[in-house]
Amino acid sequence: MTIAVDFDGTIVTHEYPAIGVERPFAIDTLKMLIRDQHKLILWSVREGKLLDEAVEWCRERGVEFYAVNRDYPEETTKNNPHFSRKLKVDLFIDDRNVGGLPDWGTIYRMVSERKGWEELAAENKADQPAYGELDKKLKKKWWQFG
Repeated sequence: MTIAVDFDGTIVTHEYPAIGVERPFAIDTLKMLIRDQHKLILWSVREGKLLDEAVEWCRERGVEFYAVNRDYPEETTKNNPHFSRKLKVDLFIDDRNVGGLPDWGTIYRMVSERKGWEELAAENKADQPAYGELDKKLKKKWWQFG
């Protein structure tokens, strides 16, 4: 799968033009996606030196992107007259998603298990105790535990 990943607000917290703090488990998850043979494209509004800094920040942490702000590494306006910043990918990971950015563990499950947000939410709901069951346990007297 080819996946576009935003930088500011997604991999790191929003501190643009500075580089923010890594979001919990972002780098570890990106490494796992690469290990699982997914092609990751860094997709950012950053350009020039600011973009180079973001790419290097990721590289120092062991994340090497397949391409940066393009569909494939060699893509240019010369070899693709229709070159645009609109990527042709299977999935976008971006903090500006409708509903916001799930945690990186959920993102990994969505990609690796090929499940949608609704399907994972339904599974999580099924794992919860039925309404009132937790209340019954909590209302037991202290001497009934054990």
